Amino acid sequence: MLIPHDTRIALDTVVDLMNTAAQGDREDTLTDLDALGVFVREHRISGVGDLDAEDLRAVREVRDRFAAVFSAPDARIAAPLINQLVAAAGTTPQLTDHDGYDWHVHYFAPGASVADHLAADCGMALAFIVVSGERERLRRCEAPDCGRAFVDLSRNRSRRYCDSRTCGNRLHVAAYRARRKEAAG
Repeated sequence: MLIPHDTRIALDTVVDLMNTAAQGDREDTLTDLDALGVFVREHRISGVGDLDAEDLRAVREVRDRFAAVFSAPDARIAAPLINQLVAAAGTTPQLTDHDGYDWHVHYFAPGASVADHLAADCGMALAFIVVSGERERLRRCEAPDCGRAFVDLSRNRSRRYCDSRTCGNRLHVAAYRARRKEAAG
């Protein structure tokens, strides 16, 4: 599956945004303006001015709406959710080549809020996944105590864990130990 760099960046951003939410025993990490500012800087979200409490509230709402897309059982459910996100953001597609990136499309309107920026660009990246017939690649980690979001970009769509070195390895080791214990009687 060939994914343009701007779509890949937007997919990584939406996954990282969703993974700021409380999950299991992990607390929400997007709780104040400082955290939002760090998120904006780390993800190099361009064209964002001063952030305020309304930005934080709106970004958290967009995060919840992305979570609903990932939870959708199929494309027929996910598509209207994505359409609502993108439409509410007031998309204005425009070609750009900023910050050393080659030509790509931004979908947010000039001067858009950070929430609209995320809804437009990340929403369009999710739309690309649906249009490609790859909605099942939007997943949650299968580790019982995790649930983090990820996009399965493996060739055969077989990825089950957010990180095979942590969640996957932990579960494989636990299964191995259980088999050894059972064999030892």
